[in-house]
Amino acid sequence: MQTMTSYEIKDISLAEQGKKNIEWAQKDMPVLNAIKERFEKEKPFKGLRLTASVHVTKETAALCIALRAGGADAVLAASNPLSTQDDVAAALVKYYGIPVFAMSGEDSETYRKHIKMALDHKPNFIIDDGCDLVATVHQERRELLDDIIGSCEETTTGIIRLRAMEHEGKLCFPALGVNNSLTKHLYDNRYGTGQSALDGIIRATNILLAGKTFVVCGYGWCSRGAAQKARGMGANVIVTEVDPLKALEAVMDGYRVMPINEASLIGDIFLSITGDINVVSAQNILNMKQGAFVANAGHFDVEIDVKGLRKHTLEIKNIRPNLDEWVLDNGKSVYVLAQGRLVNLVCAEGHPASVMDMSFANQALGMEYIIKNRSKLENKMYTLPKSVDIEIAKLKLDSMGIKIDTLTPEQEEYLNSWSRGT
Repeated sequence: MQTMTSYEIKDISLAEQGKKNIEWAQKDMPVLNAIKERFEKEKPFKGLRLTASVHVTKETAALCIALRAGGADAVLAASNPLSTQDDVAAALVKYYGIPVFAMSGEDSETYRKHIKMALDHKPNFIIDDGCDLVATVHQERRELLDDIIGSCEETTTGIIRLRAMEHEGKLCFPALGVNNSLTKHLYDNRYGTGQSALDGIIRATNILLAGKTFVVCGYGWCSRGAAQKARGMGANVIVTEVDPLKALEAVMDGYRVMPINEASLIGDIFLSITGDINVVSAQNILNMKQGAFVANAGHFDVEIDVKGLRKHTLEIKNIRPNLDEWVLDNGKSVYVLAQGRLVNLVCAEGHPASVMDMSFANQALGMEYIIKNRSKLENKMYTLPKSVDIEIAKLKLDSMGIKIDTLTPEQEEYLNSWSRGT
């Protein structure tokens, strides 16, 4: 392990492979590359210190490199103890001059230490993936608040926390919810999570999904993607929900919808993606059939009640990397993937770069938006203007060689008038 005051990673000798992986991701991120080229010329972040807590992957490395090109003095910590790609962390340190505080498999104590070490950078801006940096500043490091201009948040989970802070009047700087942008949640959440969550399940288990009963807990955009992909691979999909509108949508999309207590009796594979706690309870798991698989693709490891399940567990046997058999006191066994943590990043590589291209374009432009508009913004949650969303979509379509129609002046006039009818 490399341990110095400037960074803390697992092995600097992994840097060469990490550089190759970063460059491979960058080839499939044309929108972020275009933004990076502009940032290199304009330097919108010159003189600003940036602390980011994100999944340390080849795609997030591309984002940090783009922000550094824009003049940001950046440091990076992990946003999840198990999702770090150690070769990428090494490459960021060795080849790109970005200090990293992250190691794959670090325990919770080390994870918290790394968050605090990254905050020692005394940031002017924060990029968060789950709101741990922002929450730590507000709870433990309030002396940093005067220097912080704002933050960008990537996840649904983090936005839930930020909204709670705003509601209670505790949010002390403007925060931009990147996940609220259409070019983030409509694409990253649906197509990215849908593919990467199933990729993680398959890599960890090597089981066939066709013919299995696949239970998706929640029907937000991430869950929609997972349900869609599971059905496309031949699974019989059940959706559980607490929101009547989302439950109705799932029914109209052709899925069976029922309470988790009922689904727990018949499911073969369970995937929770809600952002809430104890979605799959210990009792639900005790009700499951012999050999059921349980996984989580929500940001934090709270959706599956692993702590409660331990009280009913006689033995935990590791079967394969990131796959454990839990032998229960009711005579059955279930298989828990990735210790209940993010299955798509622990068991696989997260979202494809082409999807993260749009998400991280939102992050980069979100940081620029807050910096440029700092004097106008209150200590509230914001969403990027629709015009920025449209520009990202245009850049993506251009990179794919896809052209679309434009409105004629007559059509624009008609859409903006009220006097012309049938």
